[in-house]
Amino acid sequence: MNHFQGPAGGGPVVHDAHSLPVDDNVNPYAFSVDLKGEWFLQKGKMVAYYGRIDFQGLGAGPLDRLVAANFHSPLHTSDWVVASGQGRMVLADRAFDVNSYDLTDGNLTIRSGNLLAFQPGLALKQSIVPGFLTLLGTGKFIASSNGPVHFVEPPLRVDPQALVGWADCPSPCHHYDHGYLRGVMGGIRQLTGLGGVSGEEHQYEFAGAGTVLLQSSETVVPVADGPSGSEQQAAAHGPSGMQLPGQLGDLQRRFGL
Repeated sequence: MNHFQGPAGGGPVVHDAHSLPVDDNVNPYAFSVDLKGEWFLQKGKMVAYYGRIDFQGLGAGPLDRLVAANFHSPLHTSDWVVASGQGRMVLADRAFDVNSYDLTDGNLTIRSGNLLAFQPGLALKQSIVPGFLTLLGTGKFIASSNGPVHFVEPPLRVDPQALVGWADCPSPCHHYDHGYLRGVMGGIRQLTGLGGVSGEEHQYEFAGAGTVLLQSSETVVPVADGPSGSEQQAAAHGPSGMQLPGQLGDLQRRFGL
């Protein structure tokens, strides 16, 4: 007899290899991948699996052809593995919302910390915008967000911290509200050094056709520490590889300057 009780006093939902969803959410914070072949997977995002699945680094010899065709971001090579075999994988990201998205002959750029996994058939490339990656082609990918994701159309300006990514539209440009910066708050900031740039002072501006993905929070999903933190380390350095001091370094990391 099962005496375990869930948080609300009722019995928990108990899954096995057959009852886990097929390429669908287990709950808002976990996603079940029905693996039959290979998936690219960011390190640290698999929390459990059933079946016979191997995880290999991108430098492994047997995967050279697959990696050459689908992975084109040397900066992130050490942060990713290939899951191969048959079974069910459960993916999650520190209790953030997790969802799947389908691209059909598409072009989508996404913040690197938000991308959990993607199918071969999608090619991953380094975006010209620091801190972001671009997926090209047809296939499914899994991404996390700090709150539900909303889809909006340009032209618009968005808070950089709420931005998850954009699809089939030109890369954004920076927009600064200099009138706001010269106002009362700007004066206080110059005198005291307190506070930082907010979405009311600095935005990403999108124009043209396409879709912009926004999360329901102004807190960026952080890049994981440890072996998967190369993007975070790179974002803290300028073009010459030197870290900018103090508040300049904070702004550079925050906005990818």
